Amino acid sequence: MSQKKGHRIKIEFEDNDFLPYLYGHHNSNLVQIEKALDVSLDTFGNILQITGTKDNADTAKSTIEALYQRIANDSGAESDISSSMVKDALRWANGTREQGGTADMKNFTNPAGTIETWRRSVLPKSAGQQDYLKALAVHDVVFGVGPAGSGKTYLAVAKAVEALKNRQVERIVLSRPAVEAGERLGFLPGDMKEKVDPYLRPLYDALYDMMPPEKVEKMLASGQIEIAPIAFMRGRTLAQSYVIIDEAQNTTPVQMKMVLTRLGDDARMVITGDLSQVDLPVGQKSGLADAVEILDNVEGVKIIRLKGSDVVRHPVVARILTAYEEHDEH
Repeated sequence: MSQKKGHRIKIEFEDNDFLPYLYGHHNSNLVQIEKALDVSLDTFGNILQITGTKDNADTAKSTIEALYQRIANDSGAESDISSSMVKDALRWANGTREQGGTADMKNFTNPAGTIETWRRSVLPKSAGQQDYLKALAVHDVVFGVGPAGSGKTYLAVAKAVEALKNRQVERIVLSRPAVEAGERLGFLPGDMKEKVDPYLRPLYDALYDMMPPEKVEKMLASGQIEIAPIAFMRGRTLAQSYVIIDEAQNTTPVQMKMVLTRLGDDARMVITGDLSQVDLPVGQKSGLADAVEILDNVEGVKIIRLKGSDVVRHPVVARILTAYEEHDEH
């Protein structure tokens, strides 16, 4: 392992039996952390020394201690730390560093707020996602604004499926604008459903990840799950429903107001979008940007802003998005 000059931190572990799980096969987990944070990790018995810049060394310490605690919580049983779990710990640590503290690492070491769907359990994978899930549990209308891959749509669909499974709502309504269609929509083959389905594919994908295929098909046929473009929402009142408006950055202010006022009794609504990916004509203001400005302090409405550090994709994607965020701030 290469030596890095700078700040040094030593961690002394209480139980040597947990260290093979923590370090990984041929120290693969330590190598992964070294590469991610540009630090040097050296082991001496039950002591691990971290060397690097202060910020990176502190982040490495938070990451390693959190992974160790996860193993300790499981008493070492079935506690192999995967590459994916190391990525999750790094994401949590980076997110808490951005927020100026380490208190949120307890949400990684003791996962809470699990969403239970028919096919899988879904956990938040970053501090930002944890805040998002807390908002979804409390508020009637939640805006999830952030980059692609930050989990805003996936977690919203998981929460909607859980609510349907637990009979907290009678149906799920999923919608997104088909901005790219325009007049070209008429030239696409098939009926209206076949024309708009390609634009709604990400919502179908999330549903099939949460539910058995036959259940999805049955509920789509019965209307318990409805997937439709924004235009189909006009004139309706959506009661006892879990409503998700995806890709909302491509709504106009008029469309956004129309959708928000569809909410009926015992209903919840989640609006997701990425304000850096607006496909509206030049000069047309995004309905999502407009709503975030107007509704920021309205009771019952919560706006969660996810960041590059919340992206659950290839690590370089998070770094790319963070670089863009930093560039936009200057």
